Amino acid sequence: MPLAVAALSHAPSFGNVDPGGETFAEINAAIDEVKEFVSAYDPDLVVVFGPDHFNGQLYSLITPWVIGAAAEGVGDYGTTAGTLPVDADAARALHASVLAEGIDIGRSERMTVDHGIVQPLDFVFGKDFAQPIVPVFVNAIGLPLSPMRRVRLMGEAFGRAARTLDRKVLFLASGGISHNPPIPRWDGAPGTVQERLIAYAPSPEERHEREQMIVRGIQAIADGKAPSDPLNEEWDKLVLDTFRSGDLTPADGWENGWFVAEGGSAAHEMRSWIAAYAALSTAGPYRFAVDRYWAVEKWGAGFAVQAAVTA
Repeated sequence: MPLAVAALSHAPSFGNVDPGGETFAEINAAIDEVKEFVSAYDPDLVVVFGPDHFNGQLYSLITPWVIGAAAEGVGDYGTTAGTLPVDADAARALHASVLAEGIDIGRSERMTVDHGIVQPLDFVFGKDFAQPIVPVFVNAIGLPLSPMRRVRLMGEAFGRAARTLDRKVLFLASGGISHNPPIPRWDGAPGTVQERLIAYAPSPEERHEREQMIVRGIQAIADGKAPSDPLNEEWDKLVLDTFRSGDLTPADGWENGWFVAEGGSAAHEMRSWIAAYAALSTAGPYRFAVDRYWAVEKWGAGFAVQAAVTA
């Protein structure tokens, strides 16, 4: 069976803040290309690697990665909310296979996911999608983080496990490239912030207000009324070129502190892409059907859209 990858950046600013020029139209056109690619590939199962933004995965139990056998979306930034169409049997089979590969991964029978996993699903399959999925949380902001080599090995384990299912599997990767949003850190945080990082359960009204505050902050950057750290296009290119090469082993040397220094506070979201391309690489050489990138200054983020399939 072939394997395929669809990799898409996600952003709270998407549809909320105009990036200027033709950028938004170009991004949507690239997403349409990915939708056509996925439709032609016609996967039986979609394994989604994505981060969480302290909405579902908290310091009550923070882990490097978790596979969900059941999941609900919180519906942030207008993404699909409620019970998601998780293939529980496939999730449990993948969990057992990845564990057998020596990768210590948790399993949740009641996972909560946010736009980090759901937004690319909405992009590709539409709101309230019915496509069978298996969500995999890949920790990107809950420090400390595992060495990058472990991410590659985890992805490869998923690739080999997927090939035992006798099903056409699409690996969907979600995450921004260089971007530097404010992220709460446990170390040195006041007690009120630490408590939020342990047990965040806002009302719908509180969640909406927090989202609007974030969107207003991005809009202020777009309007030139607030500062933003510059994007690192050279670093973005280095990371994307590694995926294009088909050899994920250079990622082993990407030290965690260097990743943040070069890519920003949330650059570790690219761990999801590393896992997806590592999974794809287990089936041999692959070719790209979609490969687009934008340095979106008004969003304060690098944004990429890719799709690839084994030859």
